[in-house]
Amino acid sequence: MADAPVVTYSICACDLDAGQWGVATQSKFLAVGSIVPWAAPQVGAIATQAYANPRYGPRGLALLGEGLSADEVVERLTAEDDGRAIRQLGVVDGQGRGATFTGAECMAWAGGRAGDGYAAQGNILVSGETVDALAVTFESTAGTPLVTRLLDCLDAADAAGGDSRGRQSAALLVVERDGGYAGLSDTLVDLRVDDHEDPLGELRRLHAIHDDLFGQTPRERWISVDDALRTEMDELLAQAGHATLAGWAGVENLEERVDGEDEIDPVVLARLRKVG
Repeated sequence: MADAPVVTYSICACDLDAGQWGVATQSKFLAVGSIVPWAAPQVGAIATQAYANPRYGPRGLALLGEGLSADEVVERLTAEDDGRAIRQLGVVDGQGRGATFTGAECMAWAGGRAGDGYAAQGNILVSGETVDALAVTFESTAGTPLVTRLLDCLDAADAAGGDSRGRQSAALLVVERDGGYAGLSDTLVDLRVDDHEDPLGELRRLHAIHDDLFGQTPRERWISVDDALRTEMDELLAQAGHATLAGWAGVENLEERVDGEDEIDPVVLARLRKVG
């Protein structure tokens, strides 16, 4: 048994059209992101909490990969675990089916809701309104990016009462086949706030930085570099001590947003102009 329960609320979810699966969670527990969230593209997403069994993550993803449904994975994992009465689990499978489980001995308030594309759950919460807020927010934000929906779900759950013991950590994990760094990673977003007085605010701040560095502006919105803009850019680069845009972007970790010098991503231009 774990030394202390992972007192938390979480949501596993997917966007089948975008090919994305993810988990968002917040807790009065140190480094919740190291235990609760698990996901694999085209396979599914899992959250394991309460007196968490971390083996539910890799074992559950393996079962999903074999073609089991979310309900079947929950049944298999809990049947194999003598400690099921103190476990809590959420699963979304590769087809978007959700399932949630709360053991009979999880500490109140504890429970979950599952629907099309999501599974929401929590334990030692102020009330069931926290889980309701996760579910309602997810259901009402269809059509927006999965990352945004998950962050909005956490905020709504916190506003509805959240963890009865308070706040400490939060995490956001979203995966997409070849959707991560340089197209060579399946991890689209993996952000963790391990110990903070305002973990959701800090998670939002980190995501904003992540989006600046690794987000994608549609090519039609890039700006053509004419003579006047090129002169301005050269002056700003000189002030920063760089001869080329690529060299400066490498230092600023913006290389994923640079592709030659005939057009410039507006996010890169805005950051470059801050040099002056």
